[in-house]
Amino acid sequence: MPNFNIDAQQDITYDAIVIGSGISGGWAAKELCENGLKTLVLERGRIVEHVKDYPTMNNDPWDLDLRGAMKPEDQQKHHLAGRSGFVGENNKHFYANDLENPYTETKPFTWVRAHQMGGRSLLWGKQCYRWSDLDFEANLRDGHGVDWPIRYADLAPWYEHVEKFAGISGQALGLPHLPDSHFLPPMELNCVEQYAKEQIEQHFPGRYLTIGRVAHLTEPLNGRGKCQFRNRCDRGCPYGAYFSSNAVTLPAAHATGNLTIRPFSIAQSIVYDDSTGKATGVRVIDAETHDVIEYNARIIFCNASTLSTTRILLNSTSARFPNGLGNDSGELGHNLMDHTFKVGAMATVEGFEDQYYKGRRPNGIYIPRYVNLDDATRTDQFVRGFGYQGAASRANWSAGTNDPGFGADFKDGLFTPGPWSFFITGFGECLPYHDNQVTLDPNTLDAWGQPVLNLDCEFKENEKAINYQIREDAVEMLQRMGCTDIVSFDNEHVPGHGVHEMGTARMGRDPESSVLNGNNQVHAVQNVFVTDGACMTSSSCVNPSLTYMALTARAANYAVEALKSQTL
Repeated sequence: MPNFNIDAQQDITYDAIVIGSGISGGWAAKELCENGLKTLVLERGRIVEHVKDYPTMNNDPWDLDLRGAMKPEDQQKHHLAGRSGFVGENNKHFYANDLENPYTETKPFTWVRAHQMGGRSLLWGKQCYRWSDLDFEANLRDGHGVDWPIRYADLAPWYEHVEKFAGISGQALGLPHLPDSHFLPPMELNCVEQYAKEQIEQHFPGRYLTIGRVAHLTEPLNGRGKCQFRNRCDRGCPYGAYFSSNAVTLPAAHATGNLTIRPFSIAQSIVYDDSTGKATGVRVIDAETHDVIEYNARIIFCNASTLSTTRILLNSTSARFPNGLGNDSGELGHNLMDHTFKVGAMATVEGFEDQYYKGRRPNGIYIPRYVNLDDATRTDQFVRGFGYQGAASRANWSAGTNDPGFGADFKDGLFTPGPWSFFITGFGECLPYHDNQVTLDPNTLDAWGQPVLNLDCEFKENEKAINYQIREDAVEMLQRMGCTDIVSFDNEHVPGHGVHEMGTARMGRDPESSVLNGNNQVHAVQNVFVTDGACMTSSSCVNPSLTYMALTARAANYAVEALKSQTL
């Protein structure tokens, strides 16, 4: 068990403070602690200990009164995050209370939050893909947004660094626009997915289908057990088979003896010293007592998650920074992005009646981007691109839920598998628009008297054009596979549903158009680092968490070396 700072009046000075304990915060803590820095992690929510605090990890459907549906009072408590469709009786305790943590919307945005030790690392989809220079050069190439201050070569060794410790299973493809990771053995495609792979790659040269690249162990690693194919990941994995801060990075940080965690600590603002031009610490509101305490450190890492980090920075005002810490460019809060989602097609696949599969694989297939890679794949309909995720499955006993029938024959029929189906849904890149933004709303306060965020974000014409192509291409691929009963869909959801919010404190080369430099430091306050999704300068079309990990490890090690050389 890590050290917990429960008495706020003791031990207020550390070498480093990390705000947040989720995916990037856990990595910051690990890297800083392993490099000898006494590190305080501020977590705004409760303590969640690995295994001990996973109360529903072994629940079966019949173990819950409503078979997983939430009661009305819980639906109200999660009325914002619940719009995502991800919140249920088995995982509601890992989602923030929306009544205590409101936000306002100029345009609709579904903001999913998780306030506890481990944050959303207990809930994420675990899909892990490296970015390439197709992504890091995109803004410069097409003029949307500012140029990234780094390239793939800067991040490649750090991708490998985090992959070896986190454990990423997947299949190497050798594609320059989707670089291969350091892989554990891949999970297997089922028979219909293998058929889909053969048909798509035969009929559509340049398109590939592979098993998803995921932070799931397919063999033991560093004392963690391999995946048991239970697909109950968002309840907490007792085997440590999927990556979470609680199972992987925080225990490593604790093992150094340098980690202290303070739960129920709401980071209200970062304290800035005009005389030194540096931040001196973090002002915290105790979530239980409402007391205000300041903790001091030489360096501060902001990892509260994209929008929460930006809220803290906006709230960190001073004579030097009247509009938020480091906001000389005026870009703080702007350029909010998320991936388009919930658009694609599904169909019935005939045949394969003599084949089934074993277990509940917590993973699906991936079709990498194949549009706007080069001159040969260029389209004039939109810039950037998209990829697909999906899976094939066979109808099982649950198909009888809505079927009429009773008696022995009906029950026996539930044991006969139904037809195979295959679906794919696209993830499209969102451009960094200046007017997709968040601001503080002083007229609405949370349970601790702090101004909430107002969200003003929408998908625009380029994203809509991408979604149109996703839907058209999905239908065409299913047709060429020989599928029947093809149904296309576009749920036309608002941003936030992908839970890949990025931007609002972007990296850049020029302090006049960005908040952070190429080492994730605030341009004007270089002992403050931002390495969660707020730092992102563009959004690619692949899941971003692996890139957060790599950026965090890189920045943390840079910070350590800068402290040693006394340049910070």
